[in-house]
Amino acid sequence: MNTSKYNQIAEDLKPQKYVGKHCLSAFIYGGIIGIIGQGLLEFYMMIFDINEKEATPMMIITIVLIAAILTGLGIYDRLGKKAGAGTFIPITGFANSMTSSALEAKSEGLVTGIGANMFKLGGTVITFGIVASFFLGGIRYVISLIW
Repeated sequence: MNTSKYNQIAEDLKPQKYVGKHCLSAFIYGGIIGIIGQGLLEFYMMIFDINEKEATPMMIITIVLIAAILTGLGIYDRLGKKAGAGTFIPITGFANSMTSSALEAKSEGLVTGIGANMFKLGGTVITFGIVASFFLGGIRYVISLIW
């Protein structure tokens, strides 16, 4: 089989991209996660009679805990297949990456397995987030000097 025929067959069998559908799905599921987070925030503010600044860490911890539990039960992965970017862009995606890495390495032991491998995926997210924040913060600072 020549290269051009192979490339044609590969192109014909390539999965179709439904960009609009995926964007809408990510928007809806990400929005639902945001609504749940806002609901938890309002709940904590009302129940504990605290302000938003004090309730925000409690809401974030709750969202991370829910995502970790759903990952451990295998529900989060099925949800992620439907929602796409709607589940991995918020902090729930970070919780999922940490929990799934820990679950994969649990047979290797507590320290050398879970402890050493937990940040495999999450570490890259943290690293690139910090680097991107540094550069974007620098750009914003330079722009603020000009304007």
